[in-house]
Amino acid sequence: MHARVWAPKAGRVDLVVEPDGHAVALTGEGDGYFSGAVAGLAVGGLYRFRLDGGEQNGDRRHPDPASRFQPDGPHGPSRLVDPEAFAWSDGGWPGRSIAGQVIYEMHIGTFTPEGTWDAARRELPALAELGVTVLELMPVADFPGRFGWGYDGVNLFAPTRLYGDPDAMRRFVDTAHGLGLAVILDVVYNHVGPDGNYLTCFADGYFSDRYKNEWGEAINFDGPDSGPVREFFLANAAFWIDEYHLDGLRLDATQQIFDSGTPHILTGIARAVREAAGGRATILVAENEPQHATMVRPADRGGHGLDALWNDDFHHSAMVALTGRSEAYYSDYRGTPQEIVSAVKHGFLYQGQWYSWQRQRRGMPALGLPRPVFVTFLQNHDQIANSGRGLRLHALTGPGRLRAMTALLLLGPGTPMLFQGQEFAASAPFLYFADHKAELAVLVAKGRAEFLSQFPSLADPAMRAELALPHAEDSFRRCTLDHGERAAHAEVWALHRDLLRLRREDAVFAAQGAGGIDGAVLGEEAFVLRFFGNEGDDRLLLVNLGRDLTLRVLPEPLLAPPLGRRWSPLWSSEDPRYGGCGVAPLADAAGPGAEPGAGPGAGPGAGSGEGGWRLPGHAALVLAPGAASDDRAATPSTNPQDHHG
Repeated sequence: MHARVWAPKAGRVDLVVEPDGHAVALTGEGDGYFSGAVAGLAVGGLYRFRLDGGEQNGDRRHPDPASRFQPDGPHGPSRLVDPEAFAWSDGGWPGRSIAGQVIYEMHIGTFTPEGTWDAARRELPALAELGVTVLELMPVADFPGRFGWGYDGVNLFAPTRLYGDPDAMRRFVDTAHGLGLAVILDVVYNHVGPDGNYLTCFADGYFSDRYKNEWGEAINFDGPDSGPVREFFLANAAFWIDEYHLDGLRLDATQQIFDSGTPHILTGIARAVREAAGGRATILVAENEPQHATMVRPADRGGHGLDALWNDDFHHSAMVALTGRSEAYYSDYRGTPQEIVSAVKHGFLYQGQWYSWQRQRRGMPALGLPRPVFVTFLQNHDQIANSGRGLRLHALTGPGRLRAMTALLLLGPGTPMLFQGQEFAASAPFLYFADHKAELAVLVAKGRAEFLSQFPSLADPAMRAELALPHAEDSFRRCTLDHGERAAHAEVWALHRDLLRLRREDAVFAAQGAGGIDGAVLGEEAFVLRFFGNEGDDRLLLVNLGRDLTLRVLPEPLLAPPLGRRWSPLWSSEDPRYGGCGVAPLADAAGPGAEPGAGPGAGPGAGSGEGGWRLPGHAALVLAPGAASDDRAATPSTNPQDHHG
């Protein structure tokens, strides 16, 4: 084998084969690099790098900064892995681009009771049948302890030993591709975990004190000695695409990735990923709290060339609408119909306006961006855990409201994302958990409680005493999914399955708003969205999060049917198959442009006559053009150009 390492702090570097202690001196190349051929180390063998002979400050042997596997964790030796040995079966896999995708965020350690790659593989056929197309893995770079979210990773090239060996991860990806599922990985390029980080033993240049970082030392992407640091992270981005056949990355907290140079490191990461894919389609998603829309603009237009951004605005507004709570970072949202309509039409709600929670402006113009660039969600790992008790949304709102908002999420023009277990209303919470050594565990628990104290209700002493300790094993074990609940909560599974089928098979919804979208407020908690199709083949999505609403007069052109047609029910969230209470006729007597008819989940139709519409409370309805009407001359024009959204 051939070894190479950047260690400018050392005058001498040896590779030590373990356990026999055989050492091979590496040759200095200059600029802090050491390299050389190493005999006596076979695939599967263990090794470490020894700096300056270990004569001073004890035996200075450390794991490889680019180790491919740490069988005993970050503090142990590195294992030599042959990246070419695995027999892949996905040679024809084309990858996936962002348009048309449905993302599923998952944490391998809690996805099954076993918490392994091989156990997770068993459940992939069900996710493919559900309609998921992209698996987004929470970070897997190795970290210390027995469990954790993964955001304190320290061995960035080594998938954690907690879930299996490297080939187990490859089997997972290979199986996913065989089922038509893309796999992207959440990577953390804004900091490195506090325990097990040996990078500074090799070089001080990995980190910078020029920037204030929320989680520790900022990565040095633009200061002295930043060249090898940039190379290290660019190589890591390409590594996951090349050696594990991943289909892209989700970049954590990009607002904490600091780089004043050109090209920006994020631009470089995008290029490295595309090049490593060798023609396969890839997906690069960014989490960016300040909502910098330029991230998804092409590099030649001042952007970073990424594909999508998490849309916190959609989540926050939906949560206020569903729960009525607007504490802390929810305080600048009202959850009104107009907010939700605007989020569907325009992506971010804050595009440069004043944001009182942070006492500064938030966001930048994003009008005109393709709608698939906005990743929309009702739940993710952070937001569930931030509820204090780790409660999922079905425990925080009424079932009818949640079904209605789920319809908006899964039929809307953004790229929807589900969090593991959401698809069957998992009873397991999702708490913050991290197994750290004693002193660090106390600090982490204190920091977690202080973070949650921004919510006045969680700062209450009685509630604070109820917060789960991150380092308690029970905090981790309680989060394990029970996939048997897929059958026990079959109505929730059916809701998600049918909505994703409608999204996939209905040409208007599948277009993700390419034909135009417009919306209007119909009541205090009700609104309509119109998705424009070809030649009047439009869809109406009616959402009422409040009480039954009767519309006796309808001076809203978006409710007018296409020329010569009448609206026909296509789908309803109140179908008994989904746990609903039944589908009443939409029209009191017929309503303008409403006709009898029944589509999947639509019920008995609308009746006939000249009354108004009655929108059931806590429900969502989908209407499509039905049979031709006899009053064509009186029906207003609904040309998509008039309502381009």
